[in-house]
Amino acid sequence: MYVPSSFAETDLKTLHRFIEEHSFATLITNAEGSAFASHLPLLLDRSVGEFGQLIGHLAKANPQSDQLQNQSLLMIFHGPHAYISPAWYESDHTVPTWNYQAVHVYGSCTLETDPAQLKRILEKYVSFYEAAQPVPWSIPDSDTDFVDSLLPAIVGFRIQIERIEGKFKLNQNHSAERQQKVINALRQQAGENQQAIADQMQAHLHQNENDTPSRS
Repeated sequence: MYVPSSFAETDLKTLHRFIEEHSFATLITNAEGSAFASHLPLLLDRSVGEFGQLIGHLAKANPQSDQLQNQSLLMIFHGPHAYISPAWYESDHTVPTWNYQAVHVYGSCTLETDPAQLKRILEKYVSFYEAAQPVPWSIPDSDTDFVDSLLPAIVGFRIQIERIEGKFKLNQNHSAERQQKVINALRQQAGENQQAIADQMQAHLHQNENDTPSRS
């Protein structure tokens, strides 16, 4: 990913938090010169290795299940994004752009074929995604045989993260005054993406203001 220094996010805790908050990823492989992508949720285990580990599963019928090993994998985690009109800067010599947040993860894969470990992966998924529900659901003991019957149809995997890069493009290459004007304009938009980008821009702007050394 092309990441100008102005937009680079390198703090590992920030990148990990982004992955957890935007866990529905695009998994990309390459087989015989042809790219293949699957869209699926991936769970982060921060405790493994230098950069962490991703845990996932996909259908055994998915051709990508045979492409996971013996190559470097790319996982893209997508965040909010929004069009930025040059009119919002109220300045000459400006052009349209698009603000967005994305994290790219590169790593190698180990397949998980043990039924007990496959079931544990499914339980991790349920636990993670049900945690925010008013009444979290869990796999009933009565459905154990049913769940076990589904395991042969999936392939579990663990991806050791070898490299992680974040691009948070939030108008950092413009003055604080212009950034605030863009934030104000985004606040007038109705979409969730626009509001989320405004929130992220405001947070970064506030952080930069706090990081600026006092001249007093």
